[in-house]
Amino acid sequence: MNNLVDFLKDLSQQNVELWVEDDKLRYRAPKEALTSALLNQIKQHKTEIIDLLREDIYSSKSYPLSYGQQGLWFLYKLAPHSAAYNIAFTVRICSHLNISALQRALQILVARHPTLRTRFGQGDGEPFQEVDEFQEICIETIDASSWNENKLTKEAITAYKRPFDLKRGVMRVNLFTRSPRDYILLLTIHHIAVDGFSFGIILDELRLLYEAENTGKKVSLRPVKYFYKDFVQWQDKMLKSSVGKELWEYWREQFAGDLPVLNIPTDRPRSPVQNYQGACYEFELTKELAESLRNVGKAQGATLYMTLLAAFQVLLYRYTGQEDIVVGSPTEGRSKSEFSGTVGFFVNMLAMRVNFAGNPSFNQVILQVRKTVLAALTHQDYPSPLLIERLQLNRNSSLLGLFRASFNMLQFQEMAPEYELSMSTKTKTREDWGGLTLEPFVIPQQEGQNDLVLDIVETTESLFSVFRYSTDLFDEITIARMADNFQTLLEGIVINPKQDIASLPLLSKFEQRCLLGEWNNNLVDYPRDRCIHELFADRVKETPNAIAVSFKDQQLNYQELNFRANKLARYLQRLGVKPEV
Repeated sequence: MNNLVDFLKDLSQQNVELWVEDDKLRYRAPKEALTSALLNQIKQHKTEIIDLLREDIYSSKSYPLSYGQQGLWFLYKLAPHSAAYNIAFTVRICSHLNISALQRALQILVARHPTLRTRFGQGDGEPFQEVDEFQEICIETIDASSWNENKLTKEAITAYKRPFDLKRGVMRVNLFTRSPRDYILLLTIHHIAVDGFSFGIILDELRLLYEAENTGKKVSLRPVKYFYKDFVQWQDKMLKSSVGKELWEYWREQFAGDLPVLNIPTDRPRSPVQNYQGACYEFELTKELAESLRNVGKAQGATLYMTLLAAFQVLLYRYTGQEDIVVGSPTEGRSKSEFSGTVGFFVNMLAMRVNFAGNPSFNQVILQVRKTVLAALTHQDYPSPLLIERLQLNRNSSLLGLFRASFNMLQFQEMAPEYELSMSTKTKTREDWGGLTLEPFVIPQQEGQNDLVLDIVETTESLFSVFRYSTDLFDEITIARMADNFQTLLEGIVINPKQDIASLPLLSKFEQRCLLGEWNNNLVDYPRDRCIHELFADRVKETPNAIAVSFKDQQLNYQELNFRANKLARYLQRLGVKPEV
């Protein structure tokens, strides 16, 4: 033991950082010296020496991609000019802005989080990521003082949709200057480097850093102990262990056999290649409806998330008639608490499969969804891109992965409060964000990744909901009708969750009026003393060249139809066909 202590002392003199966590010794270099408390723990035999020396592949500036990043890299290579995986924070600043202080704050932020100064490349067929020791952040300032709101929004969207060259970087900052007290800030990062949770970390720290740089006030940020390369190494080792094998066996069993392909009725045929063109449709579910749905789920031991996921899957079942439905749903992918403060791409899309055979009641569906969700969360560490690869599901470039529709629900308290300013124009103004006053400035983003995505954010006032959809497949009016159908379905569930799912109401009052009233108004005055063939003969005489019937690209006018009908009738008579035969 004395030799071990001497060895560790020697490491500490070389600025190797060592610490104890979960009764195990961790290390990183270079950092502070070894503490006496750590030495005492070692002397008392309360720790193990593990992973003391990192593997060569993770010790350099370059290291492999996580499996989640590999999935995004594959999509990036398919469509390098697409903005489908750009994510952004947009906000209007309605106060004096110290631009140089903002730039310094951003520079400190990039220095704290290596992922933000990472570049991506490919060598010998394998992608890799490389962290720059220093990467200067330049705020691209645009004079927008003469623009109206329409042009401002259009230019902001254009800047957001500018594709990234991942060989050069993953982050950019635009500042549209309207006046000395009116700015639009646009912070855009490629999804391969960050996820929504990471954006929350970034914005929270940016607020503190800007205030410190602007006022000279000292700020103390928690040290970042674990970086994204640590996660990549942990994931690789976990997947090669017995734990990884158990996870694979679970997911392989879930998706054994023929897998369903969701066939939602679309306004246009599917393109051979996915184009990632999309839009969004916002709608709101009341607080009262949310509480009623919460109670429906609670009666079955389910959360509001499970209840809404079940309802969304029922909606897809009613639209398609398919009994086997798979919907994607993201998790934070941070099951290890060590990575709770790490900026990077951790999110993992879990495939939730539900079967509606036998026309179950909604309560029965909730129980099935609850079981599915709990099991999926227990096995959430298995990355979906690896699952897709091992199941050999990259069937063609327009049908990628396990699902075409996904569902996501967030609670307001789970998000950085300022991030909501990018999502809804109804968000309240932030009066003091590091000394700045912020107002909402919303631009559409992250559409077209799947055929259909339902995002729901639970706020203190309502359920803010957004359908994100592929404009190659759907028109806005179709999605608006879908939103109405979803709300009608939810209201029906609240009234009677014991009802079988095929009988739950779906049509809005407007649709019922159209289908049962206006479009079904077939009352026509016609002579009651004459037969139908006599009325048809009159029509032939009146308008012989008018179109009588059409099928696909074929048409017949009344004269042609009458000729063919008579010819058929004479043929049948020659065969001996008489009335009632």
